Amino acid sequence: MATFTFPRQTAFYSGKVRDVYTIGTDTLVMIASDRISAFDVILPKPIPYKGQVLNQIAAYMLEATTSICPNWLTSVPAPNAAIGKLCNPFKIEMVVRGNLTGHSWRIYAAGGRILCGVQLPDGMKENDYFPSPIITPTTKASKGHDEDISKEEIIALGLVSKDEWEILAKYSLDLFGKGRSIANKRGLILADTKYEFGKIGNTIYLMDEIHTPDSSRYFYADGFEERQTTGDRQKQLSKEFVREWLIANDFMGKEGQTIPEMTEEWLQTISKRYIELYEKIIGEGFVPEPHSDEEVFELIVSQLKEM
Repeated sequence: MATFTFPRQTAFYSGKVRDVYTIGTDTLVMIASDRISAFDVILPKPIPYKGQVLNQIAAYMLEATTSICPNWLTSVPAPNAAIGKLCNPFKIEMVVRGNLTGHSWRIYAAGGRILCGVQLPDGMKENDYFPSPIITPTTKASKGHDEDISKEEIIALGLVSKDEWEILAKYSLDLFGKGRSIANKRGLILADTKYEFGKIGNTIYLMDEIHTPDSSRYFYADGFEERQTTGDRQKQLSKEFVREWLIANDFMGKEGQTIPEMTEEWLQTISKRYIELYEKIIGEGFVPEPHSDEEVFELIVSQLKEM
């Protein structure tokens, strides 16, 4: 994906998946690339239509949650691009977990019973529901690995104030509840997700993407309880299957490890899984919108002129 220079552009940042452009002093342009990352490493080959999938799911979910809290998004000028408000970001991610899975399960299986200052119940199996959703925040690293951190440490370090934490926690749990409700109507379980927030003045805004396969983990609801009883693996729609493939091929982002070859067949498999989640969560067919870098640039510039 090309790097652009927009009128009135004042800054540029290339993240693991998104390229972010600051326009003037109050506007962001965020372009979702087809890059894919795992274990905080950008994998060497792009996934067809992944950027469009992420951008359109995020836009759908941001629109669906406007009654819960303000968010940054103002327009979607291109299939893989969004324009919105420039916020001063909090340097934490609010991770909400409804099920014992992924990172939390790896900690639990190793004997850990405290995660980010939260006490975990004994006697749980992988993918079991927590008695109620828990918040397990992380630091937000610009490079390298995010780190687990507790509410108490966040406040002590001044990353957010106590009052801000209460607002962030309420927003996060309410957003997760809404995400679960949407997923349930589509035959899915939202198992865990993460949210990012920032401020403009004294107002806290929801930022970035929400409830996408890059930021969330979904299980199929049909047969979930039966699989938990029999100990069978849960069917899921998320990026976890990419992580599992990497682990099976001896890669976890550690020094000296080599990323396994990504064949064309494997790239198409990943793409189909992303599209499947789009169709499940949105409830309608995915329409690929091939777009050149030039077309994306022109659509964004046209939208910026109207603002």
